[in-house]
Amino acid sequence: MRLAMVDQGAGKSASLNSLIGHPVLPTGENGATRAPISIELNRDTSLSSKLIILQIENKSQQVSASALRHSLQDRLSKGSSGRSRDEIYLKLRTSTAPPLKLIDLPGLDQRIMDDKMISEYVEHNDAILLVVVPAAQAPEISSSRALRIAKEYDAESTRTVGVISKIDQAATESKALAAVQALLLNQGPPKTSDIPWVALIGQSVSIASAQSGSGASENSLETAWRAETESLKSILTGAPQSKLGRVALVEALAGQIRNRMKLRLPTLLTGLQGKSQIVQEELVKLGESMVSSAEGTRALALQLCREFEDKFLQHLTGGEGNGWKVVASFEGNFPNRIKQLPIDRHFDINNVKRIVLEADGYQPYLISPEKGLRSLIKGVLEMAKEPSRMCVDEVHRVLVDLVSAAANATPGLGRYPPFKREIVAIASSALETFKNESKNMVVALVDMERAFVPPQHFIRLVQRRMERQRREDELKNRSSKKAIDAEQSILNRATSPQTGQQSGGNLKSMKEKSSQQDKDTQEGSGLKTAGPDGEITAGYLLKKSGKGSGWSRRWFVLNEKSGKLGYTKKQEERHFRGVITLEECNIDEISDDDEASAKSSKDKKSNGPDSGKASNLIFKITSKVPYKTVMKAQSAVLLKAESMADKVEWINKLRNVAQAKGGQAVTEPSFPMRQSLSDGSLDAMARKPADPEEELRWMSQEVRGYVEAVLNSLAANVPKAVVLCQVEKAKEDMLNQLYSSVSAQSSAKIEELLQEDHNVKHKRERVQKQSSLLSKLTRQLSVHDNRAAAASNWSDRGNAAESSPRSSGPSSGDDWRSAFDAAANGPSDLSSRYGSGGHSRRYSDPSQNGDVSSGSNSSSRRTPTRLPPAPPQSSSRY
Repeated sequence: MRLAMVDQGAGKSASLNSLIGHPVLPTGENGATRAPISIELNRDTSLSSKLIILQIENKSQQVSASALRHSLQDRLSKGSSGRSRDEIYLKLRTSTAPPLKLIDLPGLDQRIMDDKMISEYVEHNDAILLVVVPAAQAPEISSSRALRIAKEYDAESTRTVGVISKIDQAATESKALAAVQALLLNQGPPKTSDIPWVALIGQSVSIASAQSGSGASENSLETAWRAETESLKSILTGAPQSKLGRVALVEALAGQIRNRMKLRLPTLLTGLQGKSQIVQEELVKLGESMVSSAEGTRALALQLCREFEDKFLQHLTGGEGNGWKVVASFEGNFPNRIKQLPIDRHFDINNVKRIVLEADGYQPYLISPEKGLRSLIKGVLEMAKEPSRMCVDEVHRVLVDLVSAAANATPGLGRYPPFKREIVAIASSALETFKNESKNMVVALVDMERAFVPPQHFIRLVQRRMERQRREDELKNRSSKKAIDAEQSILNRATSPQTGQQSGGNLKSMKEKSSQQDKDTQEGSGLKTAGPDGEITAGYLLKKSGKGSGWSRRWFVLNEKSGKLGYTKKQEERHFRGVITLEECNIDEISDDDEASAKSSKDKKSNGPDSGKASNLIFKITSKVPYKTVMKAQSAVLLKAESMADKVEWINKLRNVAQAKGGQAVTEPSFPMRQSLSDGSLDAMARKPADPEEELRWMSQEVRGYVEAVLNSLAANVPKAVVLCQVEKAKEDMLNQLYSSVSAQSSAKIEELLQEDHNVKHKRERVQKQSSLLSKLTRQLSVHDNRAAAASNWSDRGNAAESSPRSSGPSSGDDWRSAFDAAANGPSDLSSRYGSGGHSRRYSDPSQNGDVSSGSNSSSRRTPTRLPPAPPQSSSRY
């Protein structure tokens, strides 16, 4: 805490000597302060009250007060020109001084004391301003320049202390004493009421020093201070005793210091607490010091393993690390590699032929190339092993990166680099083991699919194929007997009586047929041609509906150039509802037996007796490739002409187009050689495709569908195996692997691994010292804060009790106002009397009432006209 002096050059050095306890500062006219003197005081209770230790850099030297005073006086005399601005610095250690830094500034009347120097020392917030005013000038305190400067820099007077010096020189001036007592009671002018004032004589230290030189006792300084206080009490009988003497000055300074600390303590405490928290967090990161025993070393190693595992799990399962890269591999790279497998090359017809040929050896397959197809499946699925292994490697790299990141994020491992490297090596070795297990697992999944091909998939395919073949055979292989029976049934039903309900459907169908025939007769049955060369032929045909057994009349258009036959529902429509490519089709006529077999018994009854005649108008379009559709989902399209002439013309034109475009026209089908209900009959085998390559292509397509389904299954199951064998293993078994590996090490090896980094060790010691100092300082400031609050409450109650003037003595009534009014308005003839130790004076003489308007007392140093009483132990006179 810095203590700056702002005064009028009257008794300030003596006041500071009173604080120091030794007359080290020059006083009097010859000792006028002409340069700033800074004295840093350190209290040492082990020293004698007579000793003063001067500290120069790192050396200490015992000196006397007189030697210091003469040295300072010599230095000040050299700068008597008044232009020296260099500060004189002293560092003293004594048992009598408070731990303060005192700065004795030159008087305000000195030329050196300009505004810049005043601001340099006074503007600091931690500087307590000591305003020293002689008692003779107390009535005119309002015009004091020192007070004005103090108010300028400390408007609220939170760091200002007023000192009224040389009370003994004004002991006979009642007006001055009344003003002094008013100031001490805080009843002075408004600008002085908020400043704590203290009264001093200022010669106690000189007296004590003289007594010490004459062989007085060790307690001469305390005796002189008590004598000064008693003398002040006898002069200022109405003043508060707590504001008299050197002890009162120390208390006033301490009170202002406490006030300043009270204002700054919350901020200081907050800052210290924040700093303490930062230091504690740093200590947590650095960890505690390692126990020196073997058991403690091993326990520390296992504790570090647990900390590492916690960080590893946080990085793996949380958002801190790169655990998301595992999922990215499953959803991105691995499926893409599966999709990019060269399946097309393996299912090329030439490759399929080669595999089938090589698989059967010198004997070709009899019915189905099953051995070759199994070899094809195994070869294609073998390619899935490499993407699966690469998926395992990617996950392994992610886990290794997580191990390194977790090790770097573990605070304890940072203190022991060798042990950190060992932990990373153990964890990486464990991950390597997990990786090998995972690779074996995913390869086993692929081999499992290669080793056993379930027949259900292919059985269903063959069943569907045979079902389609059977339906076609049923349409073609109906016996003529069934057709005759159908006709006879229709005749019998037509001649027999029928109920309304039974004939309702037949009558309705007959009516529809009659109306349809009438409509056909009205529209005409001739075909129409168009185009430059008549290449477009159009006309109506009856088309067999795929949903039922009825016929639908549709408008068909044949384009001989493009070789396509299309149809619409109405002639006005512009977009075809279906198109048949004739170059891939066969055009067949349907015999009476075939037509009869294609109809159900119910349809035959409903068609009536003319059905046999109409059957000759039917022809069929089928694909030359078995099991391939002709149009939409239909493998065969049945068409019926409206007349025989139209049928002949349609068939001729369709066959011509089919032959010109590469199609194969089939002549009238002959009746089957023999009837057989077996699927393996000769006629059924004769109807199978004659091209074995086409059959092989169809088989390869079915095998490809199975292989793609298996690859999709592997794309879903391989990530599950990887997670089980690598990720879950790392989560569950990592700590066990660390424990077992570390525990297997010898104690000497563990101690060697736990060699702490010297930089970390020194840093921890430094941070621990900081933490201890911060805790101690925070605790002390908290105590001071509580004491300051309690003292503030107590002082508020005490000030309230002392704020009223005493009833007796010079402060009674309005005497103090008269004293300040006389100083402000000039001399006045007052008849009021002031009682001060039995003295009675009138303020009629300007030279006696403290009026300094024209006298020389305002600027000259007055010699003491009265000394305080001698201490009781000595009879010497002063």
